[in-house]
Amino acid sequence: MRKLKNLCSPRRFQNCKNKHHLDSGNNMENAQRSNVCNTEVDEHGIGDMGRTSSDPVKNILLNHDFAHGLHSWRSNHCDVLMVSPKSGITEGMSANYALVTNREQCWHGLEQDITSRVSLDTTYRVSACVRVSGSDQGSSNVQATLKLDYKGSDTKYLCIERIPVSKENWETLEGNFTLSTLPDRVVFYLEGPHPGVDLLIRSVVISWSSPTKMQGNMDDTRTEHPENIILNHNFLQGLHMWHPNGCDASVVSPESETAEGVSTKLSGGYARITNRKECWQGLEKDITSLVSSGSTYKISAQVGVSGIHEASNIQATLKLEYKGSETKYLSVKRISASNDKWETLEGTFVLSTIPDSVVFYLEGPNPGADLLVKSVIISCSSSSPNKTASRCRNDEDENIIINPTFENGLNNWSGRGCKVVLHDSMADGKITPQTGKFFAAATERTQSWNGIQQDITPRIKRKLAYEVTAVVRIYGINVTSADVRATLWVKTPDNREQYIGISKVQATDKDWAQLQGKFLINGSPSSVVVYLEGPPAGTDILLNSFIVKHAPKTPPSTPPTIQFASFGVNIIQNSELINGTNGWFPLGNCTLSVGSGSPHILPPMASDSLGPHEPLSGHYILAMNRTQNWMGPAQMITDKLELFLTYQVAAWVKVGSTASGPQNVNIALSVDGQWVNGGQVEITDDRWHEIGGSFRIEKQPSKVMVYIQGPGPGVDLMLGSLQIFAVDRQARFKHLRRQTDKVRKRDVVLKFTGDSISGNFVKVRQTKNSFPFGSCMSRMNLDNEDFVNFFVKNFNWAVFGNELKWYWTEAQRGNYNYKDADDMLDLCQKNNIEARGHCIFWEVEDTVQYWIKTLSKDDLMAAVQNRLTGLLTRYKGKFRHYDVNNEMLHGSYYQDHLGKDIRANMFKTANKLDPSALLFVNDYHVEDGNDPRSSPEKYIEQVLSLQEQGAPVGGLGIQGHIDSPIGSVVCSALDKLGILGLPIWFTELDVSSTNEYVRADDLEVMLREVFAHPAVEGVMLWGFWELFMSRENSHLVSAEGDINEAGKRYLELKREWLTRAHGHVDDQGQFSFRGYHGDYEVEITGYGKKVTKTFVVDKDDSPLVLPINL
Repeated sequence: MRKLKNLCSPRRFQNCKNKHHLDSGNNMENAQRSNVCNTEVDEHGIGDMGRTSSDPVKNILLNHDFAHGLHSWRSNHCDVLMVSPKSGITEGMSANYALVTNREQCWHGLEQDITSRVSLDTTYRVSACVRVSGSDQGSSNVQATLKLDYKGSDTKYLCIERIPVSKENWETLEGNFTLSTLPDRVVFYLEGPHPGVDLLIRSVVISWSSPTKMQGNMDDTRTEHPENIILNHNFLQGLHMWHPNGCDASVVSPESETAEGVSTKLSGGYARITNRKECWQGLEKDITSLVSSGSTYKISAQVGVSGIHEASNIQATLKLEYKGSETKYLSVKRISASNDKWETLEGTFVLSTIPDSVVFYLEGPNPGADLLVKSVIISCSSSSPNKTASRCRNDEDENIIINPTFENGLNNWSGRGCKVVLHDSMADGKITPQTGKFFAAATERTQSWNGIQQDITPRIKRKLAYEVTAVVRIYGINVTSADVRATLWVKTPDNREQYIGISKVQATDKDWAQLQGKFLINGSPSSVVVYLEGPPAGTDILLNSFIVKHAPKTPPSTPPTIQFASFGVNIIQNSELINGTNGWFPLGNCTLSVGSGSPHILPPMASDSLGPHEPLSGHYILAMNRTQNWMGPAQMITDKLELFLTYQVAAWVKVGSTASGPQNVNIALSVDGQWVNGGQVEITDDRWHEIGGSFRIEKQPSKVMVYIQGPGPGVDLMLGSLQIFAVDRQARFKHLRRQTDKVRKRDVVLKFTGDSISGNFVKVRQTKNSFPFGSCMSRMNLDNEDFVNFFVKNFNWAVFGNELKWYWTEAQRGNYNYKDADDMLDLCQKNNIEARGHCIFWEVEDTVQYWIKTLSKDDLMAAVQNRLTGLLTRYKGKFRHYDVNNEMLHGSYYQDHLGKDIRANMFKTANKLDPSALLFVNDYHVEDGNDPRSSPEKYIEQVLSLQEQGAPVGGLGIQGHIDSPIGSVVCSALDKLGILGLPIWFTELDVSSTNEYVRADDLEVMLREVFAHPAVEGVMLWGFWELFMSRENSHLVSAEGDINEAGKRYLELKREWLTRAHGHVDDQGQFSFRGYHGDYEVEITGYGKKVTKTFVVDKDDSPLVLPINL
């Protein structure tokens, strides 16, 4: 992946036989940019688009002669038009051809991805019929090129052939290529004429002949994948280099049938460890000579157990031996395994010092159980191709912490508001270092922020992501566990102070814990200090080692493999209860029976996804004699789930007549003992209620149970027709595209006047979509020019993460800080970016600053009035929106202390102070069915109540912090909220997944739903840059500027929602098209002259007729 800051670096061409390089230097700028100019293709009438070729050999290019328009082809930073004999500008040609125009660089051209259609050591022959147009220089070069993308390495370019071409004649470009290694992506493209010269392409054939070896020089500098330091990792050499630890071991071959139920479908044999009398007995290997200090190692082992009928733990452990000191044991990772399938154990470790002996071993199942090991991989994530595999070290990424293990006493360390003491042991020898000989203690702490610190100012680099690894524990009276946090204190040249939280870990007084996190400095600070803090006063923080070094790049995700995608199929057994309660069991000691009388139709949200459905049976499960909230009907669904698929949950639920007050009902999943929310609803009557939600599982579980819970003890629970099914997102996208066309486009008629206008060529290009796409940002981001460039290019609205909140602008009573917000607003105004004011008040008590909580009722009322007056007077007319009182469905601090009328009064006062601003309510979980406190019905009720009190509510804010989104569920909430007639904005949208492709899919679901719904008038992302997001694994751009798959998907959607059209002026002097709302540029060409005009397409149902005088 490329850094944003490198998008403008020149790309060097490879040698092309004896020919010279194409134009280099300035003409080759921006050659590494990704394709950003989509050509809209009519999806109708394309027909069969299999691989076609006029040659006897098979052509691997799709649509090689443009018989199907531009299908399968993409333009590269330019425009492409299809020219047919009917167009009148074919210069006598009788066939279609592609016209590549508006080329601003010589490498701009036409390309096709051929990754899936090429193979190794095969010679491919290229034959292309090409021409140029618009050149006054006689001839111009045209070149055929391959772009070869390798993960973790630079993109390579292989020149196939280059020929001189003139505008008088079609020429045939011919050449050959062979790939000796297969890149992750192979793109063929044609390029070469001088900027401003049009490239014409009539046909392209790439055919294969016979296998051969690679010819020519590609200068391949591909970086190898991290090497496995474990020898004989898959036991193909028996137990060579491995040793059983107090037990027996043997290797089972793939052909053996003694596996007792454990799958051996993977290649190679596996090791079986038997006669285990202790849980720590297992298989080990000495890796002392293979590891180095300060490097991060990743372990991945395929393991299983045999001989037991229940799950058992398997653990990866390091045994660390030091001369003259006792042996230490470092637990890397523990997982639960069963004897019916292989499990993958994954974990990481870092050694701050190298012991005299390092032994890796696998242990853990109960005595008597056999441990099975399929393979073990230990790789170094910071390995360098220039280093040997035995030592994983990167000299450019040294630890910037001086004296990290206290070998030089307390040199370079100091206390932050407390004392720091050096120890070799504590508590009568019960506490000793995990590694090395010493550890430090931050003691006599009187505040939670007191701790141990080091100044790293001279060694820190801006815009570089750092990884922090610290080994910590606590020691104190009456405190056995507490959070230990790593924090940065940053002082800027203009004397601003910033505190950046890095990470935290739950530390105990029993053992050492590893704290890990990442940070990035945007600007050029005058001082940077890293320190540990967190436990309550009087508790010592113990630190054994501290590492801060350049963070290794996270390997890019691969698309998840979906093996059995049965969309729309209910995985619940006996959902209609035709066979009584078969397949169901009571969770707890309640009783289950079957009744009749539930609805015969699908819950509406499920119906939206599944379409027409036969009537339901009307049977329901009745759970009685419930003595705990969690008791109810349950079913095991472990083997019915597919990883990475998004599942929709829907059912009818009802509670018994004995219920007193509101009852929450929850469809829950227990995934290896972890609760997963499948949907919740609050019930206050004896009617049937729809309940809906969603979930996704991204790691292979051992056991998954779905169960229905929630009503209080003694309250009967009824469940009708539980549906859990995988959702086909692509199928819904087709509907959303049609809906988007209705909601976001308008018919446009360009009516030309002037001399000889009929037949003139018209090219329409949308330069800006008027729909608000915005993002959150922070003041710190302004110091990073890469962040700012991406922001102003790809967003037209902004919201400030914290800088406008009351706890930021007046953290201490009477001490105001508006400078951060002023700077951010100045950036927005300079770049014509609108801003939302978030937020005037925040109703949740935990967000209210301490000094406010000490005020009397009268003083609090005065403070509220001062906040309103100060903020809205200062910024009058500068913020288009304000979130007046954030999250009123989840908090009530001001209402509790100032009375019921305070909320409406906040809206009224804000409106008087700044009538131009639209005033919003803003809350979370409104759209996903996961929180009965903030259902659409509750939100509507709240807004109506405010309006009845005279509050000028101008808009509905849905935050949108959502997991596993289902389009029909989100749309259902929007439809309900739409009855209020108020504009709806998604104000804090983010989605989270460790897999970037899944994250991209989730983001696409939300953006398409938002853009297609008529009640939604804008969307704000809650950030996009890694380490500056409120949720992990939700970023679109890495900390150092690499755009990931989610970011690429966002940009692709933005491009999709820009209209391009071209054609000829008709006999009535008109050109018609249908386009998205926004700004446009039209270019009219004919009779030797070119005219360019601009216009705006506003939102309206009637056609827009625009007179254009030529």
